[in-house]
Amino acid sequence: MSHRIILFRGMNTGGVRAPVSEQREMAEAMGLKNPRTLAASGNLVVESDRAAATLEQDIEAAMERRFDLKVAAMVRTPEQWAALIAANPFPEETAAHPSRVLAMVMKAGVKDGALAACRALAEGGERVEAIEDVLYFWFPNGQGESAIFKKATPRLLGMGTGRNWNTVLKLTDMVGLTR
Repeated sequence: MSHRIILFRGMNTGGVRAPVSEQREMAEAMGLKNPRTLAASGNLVVESDRAAATLEQDIEAAMERRFDLKVAAMVRTPEQWAALIAANPFPEETAAHPSRVLAMVMKAGVKDGALAACRALAEGGERVEAIEDVLYFWFPNGQGESAIFKKATPRLLGMGTGRNWNTVLKLTDMVGLTR
């Protein structure tokens, strides 16, 4: 049995709430082993041999049944997570300011034109790169005031969810990957 990293989009924002203890209970009821959460912001790690795409569908259906929430889930295997880390185009920035580097994991790939649109919104040294199904952002002044962060909606980018590099590394530790 292998780990699965489950990232929920928009958890604990805009009234989207599902207590982490109940998320873990839901995962156990689904037959997923050793469910663990990281913070209350939509990070669930389980052990399962289900394919990522199958688990995405199963977990989204369970979230709707249990919490009456339609939330998108992005599931990644440890191998996919290791590839996400290895592909990081901002290693120096990450080492210096991990909270200012964001990896946005996309559900069905990066939407055509999204990279160019984000780059057009970038200012003050902000940078963005797309590698495989991940958008990587460097926000030298933080993401809170960034035009990219304010305007980069699913309509522009495709469906995805972002985690700062500190969270990426904590999830790495939770699935036993070496850094």
